[in-house]
Amino acid sequence: MNLNSKSDAYAAAGVDITAGYKAVELMKQHIAKTMTKGVCSDVGGFGGLFELDLTGITKPVLVSGTDGVGTKLKMAFLMNKHDTVGIDCVAMCVNDIICCGAKPLFFLDYIACGKNVPEKIADIVKGVAEGCVQSGAALIGGETAEMPGFYPEDEYDLAGYSTGVVDKDKIIDNKTMAEGDVIIALPSSGVHSNGFSLVRKVFDVENSDIKAPVDELGGKSVGETLLTPTRIYVKPVLALLEQVKVKGISHITGGGFYENIPRSIPDGLCAKIDKSAVKVLPIFKLIQQKGGISEHDMFNTFNMGVGMSITVSENDAEKALEILKANGEDAYIIGEIIKSEEKIVLC
Repeated sequence: MNLNSKSDAYAAAGVDITAGYKAVELMKQHIAKTMTKGVCSDVGGFGGLFELDLTGITKPVLVSGTDGVGTKLKMAFLMNKHDTVGIDCVAMCVNDIICCGAKPLFFLDYIACGKNVPEKIADIVKGVAEGCVQSGAALIGGETAEMPGFYPEDEYDLAGYSTGVVDKDKIIDNKTMAEGDVIIALPSSGVHSNGFSLVRKVFDVENSDIKAPVDELGGKSVGETLLTPTRIYVKPVLALLEQVKVKGISHITGGGFYENIPRSIPDGLCAKIDKSAVKVLPIFKLIQQKGGISEHDMFNTFNMGVGMSITVSENDAEKALEILKANGEDAYIIGEIIKSEEKIVLC
C-alpha cells in the first residue's frame, strides 16, 4: 500500500484513494487462485501480461468477448450479497468465446462504484476469481473507478473482457451442419444474467419481500434463486471438442431460443426444437405465471433452463452425451436440424 499517496482535496470531493489501495490488497488473495502458466505480470501494473503457449496450435486465432452483468446487479444490492455476480460477469464472456471453440486465456474486469468500500470490492472480485477458476482463465488485470455523483454510494456496475485462442482449422463455424444433426441442451442454473428488467418488474423486487421462502422454488427465496450465478460451460465443452466433431454451439442469453440458436444455424437449415423435451426450471414457470407472459415471449426472453445448445451429427450424439455427463453436465437432446428457411421452430 502506498502510504504517501493521499489527497485530502480529492477525498473531500468523494474519492478515497487509500480505499482503492486497501481494496487491491484484499482482492490479491482471490486473484492468486486464478494464476495460470502464461501470466507474466502482477496486479498493479499498467497492463496485464500473458505469454501465449501455442503448443499444438498451428494457426492461432485470438477470440475475444466482453459483457456485463446487467440489471441483475440490482438483486445483489437488494440482497446485500456481492460475491457471486463476478461469476456471472466471467460467464457471460467465456461462454460466448467457447462457442467458437476457443479456450479462454485471461480475463479483465471493470468495477465502477459510487463509493469504494474495500470489503465490498473484494467480494465482487472474489466472484470474478471464482468464475476464472471455473473457466481456466487467469485474472490478469482490472480497474476500479470511484465515481461519486455518477453512481449512488451503495451501487456499482460490473463488466469484463476475456480473450481465448483456437486453432484456425478447428473454429466452429457451422459449415458442416446438415439435416438430421442432433441438438443437445446443457442445463442452465437459472435465469443466468438476462431478462432481469422483466424479472424485476414481474416480482416488483424493490417493493416486495424477496427474502421470504417460496414453495414453488423448493423453499428458496426469490432473491436467492435469482442471484444464482450463471453456469460456466467452458471445461465440459473443451472436453467434448477433444473427442467429438461439434458443428455448432449457441450460448442462450438475452433473446432466448429465438435469437440465439439461429446464430449457429446456416442458411437453408433450421433448428427444430421439441418444447416438451425442454426441462423448464421452476423459476421460469413462476415468472410466466406471475407476469402473465406468453409462452412465445418466455422462449424469446429467457433460457428456460437451457444455457447452451450444441449440435453434433446423429452418429456422435450418444458419445457426446456420455462425455458431457462425465464432465458434470446433465445434457439431453432437445431437437434436430431440418431443411427450412425459418432458422428455428419450436413445436
